[in-house]
Amino acid sequence: MSAAAKEENDDDMLLCCASCGVAGDDHTKLKKCACELVRYCGVKCQRDHRPQHKKECKKRVAELRDEILFKQPESSCHGDCPICCLPLEIDLEKSTLMSCCSKLICTGCIYANQKREYEGKLQHSCPFCRHLAPKSHREREMMLTKRAQANDAKAVNQVGRWRYERGDLSGAFEFWTKAVELGDINAHYELAKLYHFGQGVQKDAKKQMHHLEQAAIGGDPVARHNLGSQAMRSGRYERAVKHYIIATKMGFDESRDDLTRCFGLGLISKDEFAIAIRAHQAAVEETKSPQRDAAAKYKWEEL
Repeated sequence: MSAAAKEENDDDMLLCCASCGVAGDDHTKLKKCACELVRYCGVKCQRDHRPQHKKECKKRVAELRDEILFKQPESSCHGDCPICCLPLEIDLEKSTLMSCCSKLICTGCIYANQKREYEGKLQHSCPFCRHLAPKSHREREMMLTKRAQANDAKAVNQVGRWRYERGDLSGAFEFWTKAVELGDINAHYELAKLYHFGQGVQKDAKKQMHHLEQAAIGGDPVARHNLGSQAMRSGRYERAVKHYIIATKMGFDESRDDLTRCFGLGLISKDEFAIAIRAHQAAVEETKSPQRDAAAKYKWEEL
């Protein structure tokens, strides 16, 4: 069959039910199959056609999933600091979640604010919303818990993390599940770990992979790196390299190191490797600022 004839046949399949052949019109609404290759007029026709279509359907669904999975995210899931508007660093130790407004603030802006307060003999306050800072960890927890009750995704995620640290695994699962429903990407990664280790839930490789992939799609470089490591261990080297390239371009050092080893093994071309390394350098440079450098120096001197 020629390419033109195949394309015409595909169009016909989309205009008619793939099982009974009835044409779609104002009275007969055809619904797309998950593979988007065919349509059906009802559930019965879809079931009748399933044995014939199953193999092609599964293959196309996997291809569509990979198109989404291997798309380079525009930025990491952490986003930008709302004050200096520079990308937040991948290492969350270099940013602070404010209990008053749930904004993730970079160390540079935290440092600049504390310096301003010290020089002006001002009370310690949030550098974003100027709310007075909590006087104790308990007060901080109360403030974030209140925001979690108001369905703030980042606050819900943080409460889940506190529950996990205190050994309340079922509570952590509950809060992270809610955070995922509210759109928090990092919570997908936390749930993936619970399903991987069987903490608070039964071990489930499929659910673990689902949440890991969702986190990677959403721009979590750590989740992306873990997908690459899993693919490498299972011998799926082409997929592993794709994951490492994406995470490397986001500025993740561990993926850069593993990609370097892949280059040494001949799993990636010189041109592709060079592009990924340059993108890594650019991503890292974007996160730098004089204030963040000063904050890092200040902390080092304080140690």
